[in-house]
Amino acid sequence: MSKVTATGPQSPEPHAADSHDMIRVHGARENNLKDVDVEIPKRRLTVFTGVSGSGKSSLVFDTIAAESQRMINETYSAFVQGFMPATARPEVDVLDGLTTAISVDQQRMGGDPRSTVGTATDVNAMLRILFSRLGRPHIGPPSAYSFNTASVRASGAITVERGDRKAVKATFSRTGGMCTHCEGRGKVSDIDLGQLYDDTKSIADGAFTIPGWKPDNLWTVGLYAASGFLDPHKPIRSFTEQEMQDFLHREPTKVKVKGVNLTYEGLIPKIQKSFLSKDKESMQPHIRAFVERAVTFATCPECDGTRLSEGARSSKIGGVSIADACAMEIRDLAEWVRGLGEPSVAPLLTALQNTLDSFTEIGLGYLSLDRPAGTLSGGEAQRVKMIRHLGSSLTDVTYVFDEPTVGLHPHDIQRMNTLLLRLRDKGNTVLVVEHKPEAIAIADHVVDLGPGAGTAGGTVCFEGTVEGLRASDTVTGRHLDDRATLKQTVRTPAGALPIRGATANNLQGVDVDIPLGVLCVVTGVAGSGKSSLVHGSIPADGGVVSVDQSAIRGSRRSNPATYTGLLDPIRKAFAKANGVKPALFSANSEGACPACNGAGVIYTDLAMMASVATTCEDCDGKRFQPSVLEYRLGGRDISEVLAMPVTEAEEFFGAGEARTPAAHRILGRLADVGLGYLSLGQPLTTLSGGERQRLKLATHMADQGGVYVLDEPTTGLHLADVEQLLGLLDRLVDSGKSVIVIEHHQAVMAHADWIVDLGPGAGHDGGRVVFEGTPADLVAARSTVTGEHLARYVGA
Repeated sequence: MSKVTATGPQSPEPHAADSHDMIRVHGARENNLKDVDVEIPKRRLTVFTGVSGSGKSSLVFDTIAAESQRMINETYSAFVQGFMPATARPEVDVLDGLTTAISVDQQRMGGDPRSTVGTATDVNAMLRILFSRLGRPHIGPPSAYSFNTASVRASGAITVERGDRKAVKATFSRTGGMCTHCEGRGKVSDIDLGQLYDDTKSIADGAFTIPGWKPDNLWTVGLYAASGFLDPHKPIRSFTEQEMQDFLHREPTKVKVKGVNLTYEGLIPKIQKSFLSKDKESMQPHIRAFVERAVTFATCPECDGTRLSEGARSSKIGGVSIADACAMEIRDLAEWVRGLGEPSVAPLLTALQNTLDSFTEIGLGYLSLDRPAGTLSGGEAQRVKMIRHLGSSLTDVTYVFDEPTVGLHPHDIQRMNTLLLRLRDKGNTVLVVEHKPEAIAIADHVVDLGPGAGTAGGTVCFEGTVEGLRASDTVTGRHLDDRATLKQTVRTPAGALPIRGATANNLQGVDVDIPLGVLCVVTGVAGSGKSSLVHGSIPADGGVVSVDQSAIRGSRRSNPATYTGLLDPIRKAFAKANGVKPALFSANSEGACPACNGAGVIYTDLAMMASVATTCEDCDGKRFQPSVLEYRLGGRDISEVLAMPVTEAEEFFGAGEARTPAAHRILGRLADVGLGYLSLGQPLTTLSGGERQRLKLATHMADQGGVYVLDEPTTGLHLADVEQLLGLLDRLVDSGKSVIVIEHHQAVMAHADWIVDLGPGAGHDGGRVVFEGTPADLVAARSTVTGEHLARYVGA
C-alpha cells in the first residue's frame, strides 16, 4: 500500500460554502423602489439611510425580511401554513444569500388591556412557576397566579369509551388568579347614564344622546320604542322599577319589530358590546369623544389594580407577593431574584435573572412588569421586543431594526450602539434603518437611498463606508455633520401654565411653570417622567391640541385625502361643477366600480398561499365607475386628482375653475409638514412611520387651540427634514400659539426658547425637574446629562 506524502505547504482552495458572504438584491420594485440592485455584506452592521419616504423600509422590511419570512413559512406543511398569515413574494427579480430574518420593528405593542410588559416578554410565566414552587401558603399550580385565568369548577357525567360504554360521574376544577370583580383588567368602568339619554324626555321624543342613534334606526331607537317592554311615550324618569330594569339591564331577548326578528337587550350591555369592546384609537373622533365623556375608568377596589385574586396575593416568598414583584421596577426585581438562591429552582432563577438583567442592560430597568403594553412608546416597545434576542445563542441570523434609537436620549444611544455591535460580533448580519448620526457612525457599510421621497426616491445614491458617505454629495452626506446653533436671542414668554404637585407615575411632587407663547422643550433621559408631566398634567381640553405617538389606524382604502378630511371639499366641488351628488365621487360609496367595490384591485384567495391582487379590468385600477370619470373639474377627473402629489394639487385647487379654498388650506398644511410628495390617494398602509406622524400633525394643525403639545415630532425624520420641522414650529409660535415639545433631538433643544429637563435618572431615580431655563444657560451650567450632551453637540 503506497503512502502519499506532502511535498510542501499548499494554499487550500476556498471552500464553496464560504463564498456566500453577501445578500444580493437585484431588481427590487416594492412600493417606490426603482429596480434597486444592492449587495449587503453578511456578518456586518449595515445602516440604511435616506430621507423619510425614500424606500428604506421597502427595501429592508418589505423585500429582504419579508422574503426570508415567506421562505421559512414554506418549509412547513400545507396544514400548518393554513394557520399562518399568507404573504406574497416581494416584487424583486433576484434575492440571493438570505438567512433567517428576525424583524424588530417600531409597531406599538397591542392595546389589549390584559397585555403587560411581563406577559409580552414571558417574565410573568417564569414568575408564576417560581411562586407555585416557593410561595407560602401554597395555593396551586402556576395558573393560580395568572390574572388571565379564571377559577373554574364543573361536575357532571362523562361517557368513557372503553369496553362497555359507561357513564362516570366526574368533577373538574381549575384554580386561576383572576380577580373576579374586574376580570383581570385592574380597572372597572362606570357608565355615566346622563351621557346616554335625557331622562326628562321619552324615547319617542328623542331621549337618546348616543352618536348614530336616530329615531328611524330600527336596530337602536326603533327597537327600544317597539319592544313592548317600555312605554315609548313616557319620560324615562317616570319609568317603573321593572321598566328601568328592562331598559338598562335586561338579558338578550328575541322580539319581533315590524315583522323583523331582532334581539332586545338592556342599554348598558348594548353600549358595552358596541362601544367599550373596541379599541378606542380605531374609533372615529366623535365616537371616541363620546366614549371618553360617557365612561369613567377607576382602579378596581377589590384587587387595588393588581388584577389578581385574594388567594394569589396572599401567597408570598419572603414577604413579597407576585403582585408586589410585578409592581417593582425591573432593576429592583432583578436584585430581589438574585438574593433568592434556592437550589431546587436554580435553572428557573438563572433564566429569570438573565431576562431581567437584559431589561436593565437595554435601558428599560425603570419599567415594571405590570405596566400595560399599550402604554409603551414606539421606542420602548421596540426595545422590549429586543429582550428575547439579546441572550440568544443563534448565529448567522439577520436582525432587522427600524430606528432602534427612537425615544432615546443621547446618553442612551451609546448603550444601544453597543448592543447592536454585540449582536454583529456574535456572527449575525445586522440591518438598521436609521437617521441619527451617532448610530450611522458605527456602521461597517452604509446604503443611502433617495435622492428624494415618494416617486422622487427609490434609487441607491451611495454604497460604502461612513467616511465615503460623508464625502459624497448625497442629501444624507451633506447633512451628516449638521449642527443646529443656539439662538442669539430667545422669545419672551407671554404667560405661564403652572403645574403644581404633579405625582403621575414616577413624578415626585413636581412644581414647574411651563412658559406660554414660546417654543418650550421638555427633555430628559428615557423614563425620567417627561410624558407623565406633559400628558398627565396638561389637560387635553378645548385649548390644548395634543399630537402623541399613537398609531394611525387605516385600511388599504384609507389615504391622506380621507384621513385629513380633504376628500369632502373635493367631492363637493366636483358635485357642484357637474350638478350631481357628492357620493358619486367616493370609491367607498355610490361611485365605486362594481367589479372591485372601489378597491382598484381584485383579491383572489388561495388558501394557505398568498392571495393574488390583480388590477381590476373594468376600471383599470382607477376605483370608479366609467360614468363617474366623465365628470370633470378643471379638466381633470376624480381619479386623476387622487393621483396628484400634494404640491401639484395645492396649485390645482388654489386658482382657476378648480379653486376650492377648503381643500387648498388642508393641502397647504400637508406641504408645511414636508409631505408635498405624497399622492392624495396613496393607501395609508404604504406610509412610513415618520410620514404617518407628520400626517397626524398636519391634521391637528386645523384644530382651534392655543397650546400645541407634540410628542417627539422628529421620529422618522431625516437630518434634512429636521430643519423644515424647526421652521414649522417657529411659524406656529409666531402665529401666537404656545408649543410644548417632548423631545430628545439636540437640534430641537438648541432651537428652543426654554428647556425643562427632568431626571436625573429613570424610574424612581427620576421624576424631578433638574433644570429649567434657556438652552444657553443649560450649556453653560452643564449641570445635567442633557446639558453635557447639548454642549458637546453645539461645540461649546
